[in-house]
Amino acid sequence: LLRLVCEGGCSKIVVNYKDRLVRFGYELIETVCEEHNVDIEIINQTDDISYEEELTEDVLEIITVFSAKLYGKRSHRNEQIVAENRKLFSKDDKKETKDSN
Repeated sequence: LLRLVCEGGCSKIVVNYKDRLVRFGYELIETVCEEHNVDIEIINQTDDISYEEELTEDVLEIITVFSAKLYGKRSHRNEQIVAENRKLFSKDDKKETKDSN
């Protein structure tokens, strides 16, 4: 999207909510768009909030993003462990079946 904005490939960005465009750092995106004469239209704009409320929302969004990333890595690691255990136990089951015959 930024490449498209910087190359002049669009004149307007329309989103339902501000956080659909970017989780945090909206002001940076807004500044880049302003520099390239690209308008940002937010359809469902929330009421004006104080600086402290906006900062709190940004911190919560950062925590959400990184915790999701952390738990995503853990789940991937757990899937690998489960897959490896299945391989090991299926080999052991085959050995036991052969030994009992």
